[in-house]
Amino acid sequence: MTAYIIRRILMLIPVLFGVSLLVFSIIYLIPGNPAQVILGQRATTEAIAEVERQLGLDQPFYIQYFSYIGDLLTGDLGTSIKTKTAISEEIWPYLAATMELTLVAMVIAIFVGVNAGIISAWFHNSWFDYIAMILALIGVSMPVFWLGLMEQYVFAVRLDWLPSTGRYDPSTVIDSITNFYLIDTLIQGEFGKFKNLLSHIILPGAALATIPMAIIARMTRSTMLEVMKSDFIRTARAKGLNNIWVVYKHSLRNAVIPVLTVVGLQTGLLLGGAILTETIFGWPGIGRYIYDAIQARDYPVIQSGILIIATIFVIINLIVDLLYAAIDPRIKYK
Repeated sequence: MTAYIIRRILMLIPVLFGVSLLVFSIIYLIPGNPAQVILGQRATTEAIAEVERQLGLDQPFYIQYFSYIGDLLTGDLGTSIKTKTAISEEIWPYLAATMELTLVAMVIAIFVGVNAGIISAWFHNSWFDYIAMILALIGVSMPVFWLGLMEQYVFAVRLDWLPSTGRYDPSTVIDSITNFYLIDTLIQGEFGKFKNLLSHIILPGAALATIPMAIIARMTRSTMLEVMKSDFIRTARAKGLNNIWVVYKHSLRNAVIPVLTVVGLQTGLLLGGAILTETIFGWPGIGRYIYDAIQARDYPVIQSGILIIATIFVIINLIVDLLYAAIDPRIKYK
């Protein structure tokens, strides 16, 4: 197992190198001049040339790229052209906000999706099965931006149950070192602030959970149907075991590997930043952060943001691979 983990970590190096090269190449070809953005439309040619020299934009492509890689190897993600702030200091609060939103969304998606898939498989071809799969198909097909707007209209505007935008009320003061506000306020016993934060995250979390929930439900149903036809399940039933025990102890454990793969992929995708969801609900996440950087031609932020997302995605895949062996003892890594 240890040798396998080391190999996977070493494989991370060429993957991230390729991602950095690809991102740097694409951004290099994007029209627009960061120096022009910094100085404004009325900047003189001489002023633009001076800023380009300071930023190293007047250097050839390969020199700019190797300079960027050299900074990364020293842990320097660069400095934002727009805010003049070190990206390593600036990006964490946005990433933490997205991770918190993703966690809530995946908890909803896994709980509802897995249980809906199990019940659909157990009562195969029943009215619940048909309704659940129709809803899953709608969930996969429904545009997230439309769902988010409908949630705001129904639950925030018409019913006034939940706030429509933001991570917390402007009047609320959050003291947090980790930037995981929900966890920090819960640990500190600030239940009023925790309730305020929870009310803000429900709508974007539910909107973000829709597609993963539908995919997980369909995958769970499909794998459960295959497992429930197995001989050991018929044996368990013949022994008179409780149906709940048969489903969750025997069937689900043998059907969970494909579901776990889907969960890992969906988690990685959501951590990449749900730009539409974050924009609609005013959520200060990594997706909006990178989107704003694209609008401002803030190349260092774009490059660093995408590289961090790629790193997280690869790490999640590694964790999922290791969970395979933990769940199914028949899987061995050497």
